[in-house]
Amino acid sequence: MKTDKIYLVGFMAAGKTTLAQALSRRLGWRAEDVDAVIEARERRTIAEIFAREGEPYFRGVERQVILSLIPLRHAVIATGGGTFVDPENRAAINADGVSVWLDVPLDGLLTRIPADGRRPLANDRLQLAMMYETRRLAYQQAQVRLDASLARAEELVEQLMDLLD
Repeated sequence: MKTDKIYLVGFMAAGKTTLAQALSRRLGWRAEDVDAVIEARERRTIAEIFAREGEPYFRGVERQVILSLIPLRHAVIATGGGTFVDPENRAAINADGVSVWLDVPLDGLLTRIPADGRRPLANDRLQLAMMYETRRLAYQQAQVRLDASLARAEELVEQLMDLLD
């Protein structure tokens, strides 16, 4: 599979940002993190955006950021946990590069998600479990699935390198 852009998708705490950095170093490409771009653009945290403006506003900004990254080539993009759920984002991502789903079971994610309020959608664990199941349906539409439950970033980089050759 040949490409000049990789989008990492998956649930919060799946390791998208960590893998984007490791993979971009290996490929000599640029790494971008959608949530970090949003925070820089808005000059506030994701939690503050959710608290003050709500999720619909955040999703609109997120869609604008995805579209602004399309011209970028030789890049690894770490998306937010909900980015790929939006049909417009998903279509743009799948048309622009290779989408890679970092699949981690919910139990594994729960050990990684801090209960410090930085992840506004993670505060209610029951709702988090329901969101996880709903989002999995979207993630399954990614072009590549990686079992990221036990593998370290370096191992996932090697798996992706094998796929890209």
